[in-house]
Amino acid sequence: MSQAPSSSKQDLSKRDLSKQDLSKQDLSKQRPVRVSVIIPTRNEASAIGRVLADLPADLVTEVVVVDSNSTDGTPEIAAKAKMGARVVSEPRRGYGRACLTGLALANAPDVVVFLDGDYSDRPAELPLLLAPIIEGRADITLGSRLGERRSAEALPWHQVFGNRLAAGLINLLYGLKITDLGPFRAARADVLRQLALEEATYGWAVEMILKGAIHGFRIVEVPVSYYPRIGKSKISGTVKGTLGAAWFILSRIVIYYFRRKTEAPRAHVSPH
Repeated sequence: MSQAPSSSKQDLSKRDLSKQDLSKQDLSKQRPVRVSVIIPTRNEASAIGRVLADLPADLVTEVVVVDSNSTDGTPEIAAKAKMGARVVSEPRRGYGRACLTGLALANAPDVVVFLDGDYSDRPAELPLLLAPIIEGRADITLGSRLGERRSAEALPWHQVFGNRLAAGLINLLYGLKITDLGPFRAARADVLRQLALEEATYGWAVEMILKGAIHGFRIVEVPVSYYPRIGKSKISGTVKGTLGAAWFILSRIVIYYFRRKTEAPRAHVSPH
């Protein structure tokens, strides 16, 4: 199992692309589109095999599993899976840090997908997230867990409330109409380079959205299925954990709002 780079903030490229440069690039005319899937894990031995097995092999170019100090054999299971995942060790704590590490190690992708390793999201629904990007209708896609396709037991009330509160604040301050901050999401790799993501903990869930809105990139939300995770949640399993994450996320929404450049355009969310 390989080790994470010394800095998880490495850029995928040294080239600084403007929004105007990115808008001229049409992935629908590029075949094949290289799709890298980043999966952060920590003690997901009971779920990671199912996650990897359900990824559409015809759409995914590579899978990078970034493991944070699992003690249940998660890395070994992932390495032996049929999908052929590349397993990377990230000993430093933080969900965002694991995502940044995977992003830094992705092998020349056109699109990067982020997916949890607990099987709460359904990897087979990956085409729903990829279609708007590949067809040139979006730069970032977010899987919303709060629609009719959600299992009633999947999200506790306090997590639903926290997500709706954060989404409402984003709508109010950024003019961006979303319903959820779900972890199942995808983005053009060149857009991610432009955003220069750096949040290493709870702020990861919202940083991509806020910076995307500030830079005027097209953010599309699509409904996805959501089921009870396999295993215990590290964050949302308790009210205390959810409140801690929610406070951090809400503070980031306000901080980024006051940081943003006054001339930055607002993002437009396309209809489902």
